[in-house]
Formats: sequence, C-alpha cells, structure tokens
Amino acid sequence: MSSSTRRRRMTRNHQRMSRPAKLNLVALMDIFTILVLFLMVNNGDVEVLQADRSIELPESVSEQRPEAAPIVKITGRNILFNDEVVLGVEAAVRAETDRLPELSVALEQAALSAVNSDVPEQGRAIVIMGDEKMVYSLLTKVMATCAGSEYRDISLAVNSAPLPPGELIAAQTPQVALPGGSP
Repeated sequence: MSSSTRRRRMTRNHQRMSRPAKLNLVALMDIFTILVLFLMVNNGDVEVLQADRSIELPESVSEQRPEAAPIVKITGRNILFNDEVVLGVEAAVRAETDRLPELSVALEQAALSAVNSDVPEQGRAIVIMGDEKMVYSLLTKVMATCAGSEYRDISLAVNSAPLPPGELIAAQTPQVALPGGSP
C-alpha cells in the first residue's frame, strides 16, 4: 500500500511540474504602482532651467530653490531677456551708469504685459543666469537695472553641488560668539 501512495504522490507532482508556470500579475502591478507614485511625489520639487551651452553656471551648495520667473541670460557676447538680445556685453561693461537703459526698457515692457501687474512688497521675481567667469561689474549693473525696474526679488542660477562630508557637520552646527571672544 505504501508503494501505491508513493506512486500517486509522484504522479501528482510530475503532472504539476509539467504544467507551464503562471506569473502572478497582481504583485507585479502593486510594485509598479508604488514605483510610479514614488516617482511622481519626488519629481515635483526640482526646477530645471533651460540650459544654454554658451553659459557655464557656477556651483553652489544652496538648498533654497528659486521660483519660476523671467530669466536674464548673460552670455559671452550678449545680454538676453526672454531669449531676445537686449544689449551687447562689451557695451554694457563700457556703460558709465550703473543702470542699463536697454535692459530697463525690456524689463518694464515685460512688467506691463504681465497678467498680474501688481508689484509685491519685495518686488517682482527674476532669475539672472550668467557665466561663472563674468565680470563682476557687469553683474552689479544688471542687478541694479533689475532693482530699478521693480524686479527686486533676484535669484542667481547655479548648478547644485553637494557639500563635502566634513563640511556638512560644520554647516549645520550653529556658531555662537561668547563674550570672551571664543566661539
């Protein structure tokens, strides 16, 4: 009797093993759903500016993200606002005044054509995208022109760079000055 029980069990196992395997799609769909939700949630906090090959952005460890705003691009040859050439860089550097009238006119026209023309208390937002090797005096002239045209909420476009591990602790640790003069 034991041999017949064994034979039946072996026959049953051979029949079960000879059938093709079935793929459990329910578990696979659950994994893909979780993956899609994860990607959707983590994708929303990154803002990518349109890259310009003629501009090499500086690197920064700032974690504050700029809001969407008009962009002033400073290339090696031209100053552009909304991808339209406003002024040449050489002429802007040689300008005697701190404000650039051509850029000021373009900024004011954009402000007039904006849907919401109300000026917030801190000023309108604008992003300046300039090459890391740009002359500092040019950057100050562009910033002064923006501020004079009610664009005072100025952000500088940079590439995000991670903090080195040793500096991470120092950056997060607040330094307090004691009356004796030592921190």
